[in-house]
Amino acid sequence: MPDKIINTMLGGLTHERVRHEGEIIVIGLGRFGSALATTLIDLGYEVLGVDSNPEIVQNQSGNLTHVVQADTTNVRALRQIGAADAVTAVVCIGTGIEASVLTTAALADLGVKNIWAKAITEPHGHILRRVGAHNVVFPEADMGQRVAHLVTGQLLEFLALDEDFVIGELAAPDELIGVPLGNTNLRAQYKVTVVCVKPAGGQFTYADRDTVLSKSDLIVIAGHRADVERFSDRD
Repeated sequence: MPDKIINTMLGGLTHERVRHEGEIIVIGLGRFGSALATTLIDLGYEVLGVDSNPEIVQNQSGNLTHVVQADTTNVRALRQIGAADAVTAVVCIGTGIEASVLTTAALADLGVKNIWAKAITEPHGHILRRVGAHNVVFPEADMGQRVAHLVTGQLLEFLALDEDFVIGELAAPDELIGVPLGNTNLRAQYKVTVVCVKPAGGQFTYADRDTVLSKSDLIVIAGHRADVERFSDRD
């Protein structure tokens, strides 16, 4: 594939941009790893999937660009599958913290520039960073936080862009209906901004000061976490 720019804001800890070449290596093809790998394929990237379980490798053989069985805790095995030439590798090993840490350390020893690793706990994540992971994600914790916001408030979708800035989707509240957004005093009162709006049966489009919402509209708001929560949870 031609070179692509991968923005490493995939839920990680850096805003660094990495120039990507070649296959992305996804190690550990359980539920999280396989979903990540197939999504990367859908986005147009080539993916080398790696797992120690031959049955999983066989099941994924038709879904990814390449799939191999290997012991990724071994530097020599990683070198044999071409990991030393990779720019981006994602360690998605879900069972076995030791294997996760050793794999991450081995990738770091090979000089992989952009290592992502899945962590189960905060101590696990801390160790992964110490041994060479550039970005650590906590998918279970992140999903738990997202679902908590969805089941306890008016939000239909919730996404944290960083620790303190989020966006949320919800039905247009009554107080905003029929009035141009520029006249609602929304930002001054609630410290949130309506980013876009979706009419019933329509597509999302940008919102501006002259946008007038209808009762059936959906809106996406952005702001600091506490402000978005306060706005969505109000009576």
